[in-house]
Amino acid sequence: MEGKVISYSTFASLLEKVGRFDVTGKTLLLPEMSRASECLLAATFRSFGVNAQMMETYKGLKLGKEFTSGKECFPCQVTLGDILYHLQKEKERLGDAFDASNYVYFLPEADGPCRFGMYNKLQRIVLDSFPEFQQIPIAYLSTKDGYAIGGLLPSEKAKHFRRTAYVAMVAGDVWDRTLWRVRPYENRKGAMDQLYDEGLEVLSKVIEKHGHKKDFRKIRKTLRELVHEARSLIDPHIPRKPRIGIVGEIYLRCHTKANQEIIRLIEKYGGEVVNASMSEWINYIAYDTALKVRNKWKMALRLGRWAEFSRNFKSWLKHWIEYYYQLWRQGQVYRAARSEMDIAPDHAIGPLEDKLGPRKLFCFDVGTEAALSIAGALAYAEHGFNGVVNVFPFTCMPSTATSAVLKPLLQKLRIPYIDSAYDGTYQPNRDAIVRTFMYQAYQHQEKQKENGSTFHYHFGKKWYLSEWLIQ
Repeated sequence: MEGKVISYSTFASLLEKVGRFDVTGKTLLLPEMSRASECLLAATFRSFGVNAQMMETYKGLKLGKEFTSGKECFPCQVTLGDILYHLQKEKERLGDAFDASNYVYFLPEADGPCRFGMYNKLQRIVLDSFPEFQQIPIAYLSTKDGYAIGGLLPSEKAKHFRRTAYVAMVAGDVWDRTLWRVRPYENRKGAMDQLYDEGLEVLSKVIEKHGHKKDFRKIRKTLRELVHEARSLIDPHIPRKPRIGIVGEIYLRCHTKANQEIIRLIEKYGGEVVNASMSEWINYIAYDTALKVRNKWKMALRLGRWAEFSRNFKSWLKHWIEYYYQLWRQGQVYRAARSEMDIAPDHAIGPLEDKLGPRKLFCFDVGTEAALSIAGALAYAEHGFNGVVNVFPFTCMPSTATSAVLKPLLQKLRIPYIDSAYDGTYQPNRDAIVRTFMYQAYQHQEKQKENGSTFHYHFGKKWYLSEWLIQ
């Protein structure tokens, strides 16, 4: 696959072909991150009349590396390889009938000190180096406005889509947590993996049929039935294993091929895993957006700028209501599943922020996933987990900051901890590291038993509306 030499004139397309485009009537191409969440997000788009497809992943990694320098974050190489591989296969399949204008590539972005915000710009330049792919726009959502949908869908659909997409994402999180809860204890090897695939197909069909009507009861009912079926696969004679919490960069910790199946490897050596959820990040963005707007109206109030104060105060109320609406919907989905099985509940964002404050470990004002990872690891520790793994791309700045804080902190708390960085290569000592880590986790679990402490989820004595809503 050969592209043309990239010229400076290509930069003009960053303004013209990277943005918010109406995807109605187009084939929307979604890169895989969390398989469950992306699959159900694609189903949500289809429910609203958009032909959305989740692309095959990791088969085009060679292409992704060919058109990058190696200095980018690993997820950039993976997603670039996915889109190039998919378009190449589409061109081979359709031949002369291939029309680039029928496709839109969906690649969100984030602001702040992270290279993720530049992925779609770099990939736009690469796509422009192929004449046959120049007309494929890159549509994005951004953290700058809390992932608002406006521009991708007509205004009358956008609000309903966003809320349905959020519920679909939470359903994906719950189904993932069901997988991790059952698989280490399954009574027949491979049974939960099979049910997981079947369940994703069932949930996709339900969301595609009922999502546009916001029939969330139907989605919750279907999920509850699936969790009930999954519970029957647990062998009650297998004792609970050491519980391992995963934090880190959102793409790598969710993308099973990019992280070389780190969860399965931990399970292989006797662990039970809980990974940080996709909806935790969405809730964090909503929370953070509300805080930023609050700071604006407070400043306007101090300066006596009443029109500015009124505008920002109304905006703050809107964002705060949306944040608590998300928590309410998230709680409904989790309660439906937890009525059937003791899957791990999700973290509430407000309490996570408070975990950082007294110790001055980090600050939400700095942003990035580091804030969630550090606080999330502390939450795992408080809930009695036996180890923490920090998963991230090699050279990732927020995760390197996370590691610098967590290593001495968890060592002081005597909780096993390892960093697990990835760049597409295979480290020969990886199995030994995880095996040693799991041995330490077993020791931690045994000490818990000796001390008479038991594993439990608790949320402290301080009352939080956010925790009440999601439990």
